Amino acid sequence: MKKKMPYIIATVIISIAVLAAFSLIYGFWNKRPEDATLKVGFLYSEDESTPYTYNFVQGQYALTEQFGDKVEILTRSNVPAKEAEDPLRDLVWKGCKIIFINEDTPAAANISAEYPDVQFCQISMPDISMEGRSKNYHTFNGEIYQARYAAGVAAGMKLKHMVDNGIILPEDAQVGYVAANNSAEVISGYTAFILGIRSVMPDAVMRVRYTGSWSNYSMEKQRARELINEGCVLISQHTNTLAPAIACEEAFREGRRIYYVGYHQSMVDVAPGTTLASIRTNWVPYIVGATEAVMKNMVIEEYVPGHLHGNDISAGFEQGWVELLELNKQVAVEGTEEKINQLIDAFKKEKVNVFKGNYIGVSPDNPSDTIDLSLGYKEMSESSSPSFRYILQECVIEETGNVTK
Repeated sequence: MKKKMPYIIATVIISIAVLAAFSLIYGFWNKRPEDATLKVGFLYSEDESTPYTYNFVQGQYALTEQFGDKVEILTRSNVPAKEAEDPLRDLVWKGCKIIFINEDTPAAANISAEYPDVQFCQISMPDISMEGRSKNYHTFNGEIYQARYAAGVAAGMKLKHMVDNGIILPEDAQVGYVAANNSAEVISGYTAFILGIRSVMPDAVMRVRYTGSWSNYSMEKQRARELINEGCVLISQHTNTLAPAIACEEAFREGRRIYYVGYHQSMVDVAPGTTLASIRTNWVPYIVGATEAVMKNMVIEEYVPGHLHGNDISAGFEQGWVELLELNKQVAVEGTEEKINQLIDAFKKEKVNVFKGNYIGVSPDNPSDTIDLSLGYKEMSESSSPSFRYILQECVIEETGNVTK
């Protein structure tokens, strides 16, 4: 027995050493060093040819610029919502630890629980509840109604200038809006826009025409032309293509008096004669912040500043999540830039109540569902997905019939 003791001790020592070595190796492979490459996936509904995706891609470029070879970007573009599951799984299988999704698809929410080590970050959708979702599924959005209101103020100043100088009659202060559908996201945006306008031009009215699609170049252009022919002197949009801007510029070259407020990117180069200003959601702060949170093994919502609702986050001017892009000095009224800067500062201090006034809103789905805005309405107070879904009867002329997603 004594002769076997050294062998037993040696065996124990060797076993401990092997276990220790295994533990070190396991720990090395399961704890990503700070300088290791993080694979980041992006799933796009379209490609950079549309202003919507072009704007979102700026977040992808910001990652490369800020983190260099510490990140590897994998993308899937032009993915239909109904076909998103397989491309998402492919990004996971290729090693992505965080994936950003810019389209309305339930796929990310449906599969996220299968991959608890992957963070799925999707633009918020009204049709998907966060209740019961896995902790690695996140939603986010910019409080774009703030920028739409600010752009509306700039547009209102332009309309007032035209009326005051006898260029148009007060009853001709009509605004056209090319809209994808009558979802809350769209209604919230165009309501903020007309309320911004009416804060300067109280009698202005807005005509809304729906396309039935987020991206349909020919239909968007047709709707814009219809609004111009109906007498609208200023056009804006909540759709994804350049068509409304081009329609306005073509009408301008034909001698029509028309101005335009763009979306997703600056449209000055596209429509230099008509563009007053443009607005966009700036996705960079969230995309960079969420990626950095993963790098540091932190919870995204504890790292990225904003208005939190569980695993859902939004922000506005105060965090740079929404922007009013360059004013076209050749079109804007003198004093517009100063006015907008003051307004943005007020938004940052939460001193602007956009959805308030002597208005009654009616739901497009149920005429008996109404809201009195004299009491005010706090948009996006419970979710990053816009919720205001009422047509203001006093100033919005909506296309006959409902057009939904």
